[in-house]
Amino acid sequence: MMSVNKSLMSRDDIFHFENFIYLPMLLTVLLKDRQRIESGDFKLPGPYLQLIDQAANVLDNDLRLTKEYMKQRKQRVLQVEDDDLFIVYAFHFNGYEEKRKYLKIRLRNRTEELLSTYLLMATVKPTQ
Repeated sequence: MMSVNKSLMSRDDIFHFENFIYLPMLLTVLLKDRQRIESGDFKLPGPYLQLIDQAANVLDNDLRLTKEYMKQRKQRVLQVEDDDLFIVYAFHFNGYEEKRKYLKIRLRNRTEELLSTYLLMATVKPTQ
């Protein structure tokens, strides 16, 4: 008989906990890429910098919303282990702690997926 590992966290909680992990990583990538473009040999760096700045603004807003969500619910995320392959995070919520193990390559791949998403969102103009 197979046991089912049922999380006590809601989908919204998981979404915000993972945003709290991924969004700062993504912001670091964007800011480092911005520096590379500024110091690189680009003929027309302006559009690239503008795209990165717009993506960073959307990302900053999402990270702020995640922090507000977690603060209102007295939730925390702590990195508790780090080795060559995995990072373990402890999620604190409603008096509980749940540890989750993330493959570093999965963290990298998900960050890259989010980079594509945020760059695409930066190109979409809001309707008036």
